[in-house]
Amino acid sequence: ILPSEIPLGAEEPRVLCIIQDTTNAKTVNERLTLNLPASTALSKLYEDVAHKAGYVIGTFDLAWGNTSDMVSAVSVAPLDHSSEMSLSESGFEPGKRNFLQLTDKDGEQPQIASVSDSSGLDDSSQERFIGPLPRDGTAGCSSDYSSPSYSYSSILNKSETGYVGLVNQAMTCYLNSLLQTLFMTPEFRNALYNWEFEESEEDPVTSIPYQLQRLFVLLQTSKKRAIETTDVTRSFGWDSSEAWQQHDVQELCRVMFDALEQKWKQTEQADLINQLYQGKLKDYVRCLECGYESWRIDTYLDIPLVIRPFGASQAFGSVEEALQAFIQPETLDGPNQYFCERCKKKCDARKGLRFLHFPYLLTLQLKRFDFDYTTMHRIKLNDRMTFPEELDMSPFIDVEDEKSPQTESCTDSGAENEGSCHSDQMSNDFSTDDCVDEGICLDSTGSTERVLKPKSLLTFELFSVMVHSGSAAGGHYYACIKSFSDGQWYSFNDQHVSKITQDDIRKTYGGSSGSRGYYSSAFCAGPGMCGLIMSALYVVVSAEYLAVDDFPEHIKSLVQKEKESEEQEKRQREIERNTCKIKLFCMHPVKMLMMMESKLEVHKDKTLREATEMAYKLMELDGVVPLDCCRLVKYDEFHEYLERSYEGEEDTPMGLLLGGVKSSYMFDLLLETRRPEQVFQPYKPGEVMVKVHVVDLKSETIAPPISVRAYLNQTITEFKQLIAQATELSAETMRVVLERCYNDLRLLYVPNKTLKAEGFFRSNKVFVESSDSTDHQVTFTDSLLWKLLDRHGNTIRLLVLLPEQSPGTLTNRTNLSLQQQQQGSSTSDSQKSSDASDFEHIESPTQEADSNSSICAAADNRELENRIRAAAGGSGGASSDAENQFACEERSDSEVNNDRSTSSVDSDILSSSHSSDTLCNADSGPIQLANGLDSHSITSSRRSKAHEGKKETWDTAEEDSGTDSEYDDNGKSKAEAQYLYFKAEPCAHDESSGDAQKCLVVHVDKRITLAAFKQNLEPFVGVTSTQFKVFRVYANNQEFESVRLNETLSSFSDDNKITIRLGRALKKGEYRVKVYQLLVNEPEPCKFLVDTVFAKGMTVRQSKEELLPQLKEQCKLDLSIDRFRLRKKTWKNPGTVFLDYHVYEEDINISSNWEVFLEVLNEPEKMKSMSQLAVLTRRWRPATMKLEPFQEVVLESSSVEELKEKLSEISGIPLENLEFAKGRGTFPCDISVLEIHQDLDWNPKVSTLNVWPLYICDDGAVVFYRDSTEEPMDLSEDERNELMKKESSRLLKTGHRVSYSPRKEKALKIYLDGGPAKDPGQD
Repeated sequence: ILPSEIPLGAEEPRVLCIIQDTTNAKTVNERLTLNLPASTALSKLYEDVAHKAGYVIGTFDLAWGNTSDMVSAVSVAPLDHSSEMSLSESGFEPGKRNFLQLTDKDGEQPQIASVSDSSGLDDSSQERFIGPLPRDGTAGCSSDYSSPSYSYSSILNKSETGYVGLVNQAMTCYLNSLLQTLFMTPEFRNALYNWEFEESEEDPVTSIPYQLQRLFVLLQTSKKRAIETTDVTRSFGWDSSEAWQQHDVQELCRVMFDALEQKWKQTEQADLINQLYQGKLKDYVRCLECGYESWRIDTYLDIPLVIRPFGASQAFGSVEEALQAFIQPETLDGPNQYFCERCKKKCDARKGLRFLHFPYLLTLQLKRFDFDYTTMHRIKLNDRMTFPEELDMSPFIDVEDEKSPQTESCTDSGAENEGSCHSDQMSNDFSTDDCVDEGICLDSTGSTERVLKPKSLLTFELFSVMVHSGSAAGGHYYACIKSFSDGQWYSFNDQHVSKITQDDIRKTYGGSSGSRGYYSSAFCAGPGMCGLIMSALYVVVSAEYLAVDDFPEHIKSLVQKEKESEEQEKRQREIERNTCKIKLFCMHPVKMLMMMESKLEVHKDKTLREATEMAYKLMELDGVVPLDCCRLVKYDEFHEYLERSYEGEEDTPMGLLLGGVKSSYMFDLLLETRRPEQVFQPYKPGEVMVKVHVVDLKSETIAPPISVRAYLNQTITEFKQLIAQATELSAETMRVVLERCYNDLRLLYVPNKTLKAEGFFRSNKVFVESSDSTDHQVTFTDSLLWKLLDRHGNTIRLLVLLPEQSPGTLTNRTNLSLQQQQQGSSTSDSQKSSDASDFEHIESPTQEADSNSSICAAADNRELENRIRAAAGGSGGASSDAENQFACEERSDSEVNNDRSTSSVDSDILSSSHSSDTLCNADSGPIQLANGLDSHSITSSRRSKAHEGKKETWDTAEEDSGTDSEYDDNGKSKAEAQYLYFKAEPCAHDESSGDAQKCLVVHVDKRITLAAFKQNLEPFVGVTSTQFKVFRVYANNQEFESVRLNETLSSFSDDNKITIRLGRALKKGEYRVKVYQLLVNEPEPCKFLVDTVFAKGMTVRQSKEELLPQLKEQCKLDLSIDRFRLRKKTWKNPGTVFLDYHVYEEDINISSNWEVFLEVLNEPEKMKSMSQLAVLTRRWRPATMKLEPFQEVVLESSSVEELKEKLSEISGIPLENLEFAKGRGTFPCDISVLEIHQDLDWNPKVSTLNVWPLYICDDGAVVFYRDSTEEPMDLSEDERNELMKKESSRLLKTGHRVSYSPRKEKALKIYLDGGPAKDPGQD
């Protein structure tokens, strides 16, 4: 696009001017590039520079710059800004880079051009923000958005910009940028619309062109602000994990174009990609002696431009410079000489590229990502590189002066023999003028005609800029695209589309100038490195976008289909916005009286009656309870509180009753049921719910609760009368006890005090007793009522699995236990808790015609049933035998894990029951107890968990020893100090296995110590408490031993499982030790042998003597005491060898649940002193690709020389040929035989073993060694692959890594068959 007065201006030589602005620090690293005809006047050069730099003409000077040092001082006078001399006459050299410096004029900085200037630069517009959107509260980024000219209003909605954004699935910004660029390309979009999908031939879900077509239709016609790309990525064969993989946008472009070409085979669009994006270039080598040239023709879809040449510290300043370097020929001389077929010898030659044909859409890829060989990391080059709005490519076609006295002979490099200058391919594709097509061709498709442009008009207009903001590790892509319909630039940043200006485009040059974007501070080290160009598309002419009215019929049908789908989606969203979603509960009258939970979704305009019918069907009550016997009430599930009922509001919309449509509600709904003869009780707002438990002092029983509703302003006297009506007890002798929280029992004795003053809340729990006994005359804390309630609140239920070797029968043991309890409790109030009078005898309310009265259900469930059914009359008391309850009790969660193995963890976790609190199961609901104790309700269960933080203290000496003694200093059993409630009953652990007598259900006061608990279990186990161990079973069936005997069971909760194992319990100063056998040359080098006990002060030899009979009896190992050793075990690694005279706790630190290795010796022990060092060595034989078995070498010192001498002695390798390397990882330090020869650090240059990189300071280190003269085996490709499979299988079985290399990046792939092929053998 040139002035009409010089129509042949492009034919003349052109001058490449590179101008550095040195007027201020911000612009010193910026360079402007101008490519002007050699006849251009100096005054015109000043005008062009002023226009490009944004300065007023006459306020700056231009001077020659030093090409070797651009920042050096100007050594010559400025150029005359008024001169009409041409550039060639002024010393500019055509075809070369001419460096200039823009300097101050008369010591004053240049004036910035105003808005009205032709430059069009607005100073305020330079601060406009484009790129990734800022995040609120991002540290370090406040300055990025402090500019007064920036506001979020620049992010316009679709109605204002006319464009739709794309939703970022996770890290798919690179995909969004490419899709928006393709959509904004008229030729691509129109061609895609002309393609018609045949549903009979392909699945639309896996059809990439069809999903792109749908996406483009939505981008053009949708009313949404942004649309999803999940259908497109699904057609690629990607799963959800691909959304979290960021790739290079250029890589995606290549892969997607390949996929489209495959899908478009044998269609009109088969050659679309090549027509739009493919160019041709010549790759040549010319002999400098005879002029003979060998060449081949290559095609390209993009031109990769280097930002910074390899080894250079200075980057190219503009796209023009990078293009010039791209075609700059390279001289092949010296050792790189080229063999000339004409000269029949090696000659100096010139190798380079020439552009022959430019595509319709020219793609330039700036290679921002590079590899730093110093740090061995991938890096991103943030250097500034400018690009023009219009790019003239004519200087880059045949720029080399090819005039030569020699006759040029050209051969196609793909041909075997020499031929003419023009091959058949060349004659078909190009003109015969010097093998160069100096135009741009686009085959006629639709309304677009073939365009041919002479070399002088190879001018491309900037169309799209792909920007990457961030580092090589990650960042964000967005696109700046020019619309051909209005000429306006837009920023397509995922779902946000906004208008931008040329100034915003300039900010994507990179470098340190300009305002910083969000990702610059998050990812980039240097200041001001924000939006960076990745790909620029330049077009010659643009076609018209296909209007909606001009769509093909199949696209119109698709538009209508998408419109209907969008309308349906809109209606569904409208329904969702008007739907109330609330939790619904129901105590099902048939399904084991279980509280069922669901979610009720009801439109806000539905009435309460309609909502009740929906809840009735949702809870599957049809045929169980009549609909008119159900109602919805407001319910608080956390406090089990019925807030209010809705009498007379059956026709009220649910939106009004629930307070509108909300994302969550602070209350729930309960579908309440009743019997036909019953009447619903109204629940009024402001009432509080009280669970009333009746206590019988004579039988020492506590009945299940009865629900009573009261008001907070009622007095205690009025409250007693209310309870008397519900329980038929006397109000005059009634005692009411409020349980406010755990162990907080308050007697309500002030008649005129209100419930609110006493601390009543929404849901409350009280115990009432009304009798003529004298118990009410004593102090409350000394009364029998208090003792019963205290025991009731602290009793838990445990499931105890007895060992199989337990002698005797459970019946005998049960009787013995009861006798022992009666004898041991002579000084305790618990004497009344005999087998007949223990409060397991539960009163239950009368339930007329209730067929479920024999079902063993928890008290809370009965209470809920009572409350839901809302019995009109009071309930009497009917006794149920506790033994019958136990007999019919069946609990699936009583199945205790029978695994005998235990995990080895830190002693402070294993040794203390309370230290494992975090591993306890949190009860998620009411726990059903066989004895019906109500202390196991949700409320009490929460309180007991809160109390678990209170821990008992223990003796310091006992703590230091790792365990507690069961006896005090006087030899008296600690369990005798205080008796606490204990009762055990047989339980069928597993009916199918016949082990019904192997499990106990124990109800025990959790304040009992472990020592007392074990003594109470003695009759059931059949041995004394010192001869069995207690293991606590956790949710994942792991078993940890409880050893601190003076700790209580406060950390236990209902239905915790306990396993009893026979074995001597620990005494003071003793430690339980697990012994493993070390088998260095076995596939599994670590084998468990026995559990044993080591004591403080014991020598290693004494512990070996005690081990011998155990090993012989349990492991069938008959060993001599001098032919095995003990050594330290750290996970799987063997460590220090323990010598016989070492003393535990003096020479060897020991802890609870300790682990040691036992190693069988083939010869007498060589380790005699701690100064010696035992090293495990293994020879590597490269010739056979095998590793020999381990051999132990005992060194007298840490000398490398001694190690090599020992290795030479056992292997026969000459000392000068012996090389060694330390093994990596955990024992046995497995490594692939394909990697060991190169990957290990062989023959480190050290003299001692205890320094870097060896650090061999303890026994058990693994050392590989080899003969340096032994060459590795030569493997064929098949042999290598077979060996690789074997090694991978072997190393995977042993749990070792196959390779030490870091995880490789996932390759970007598009699957044409709908998904990746699955390997049937792959795990």
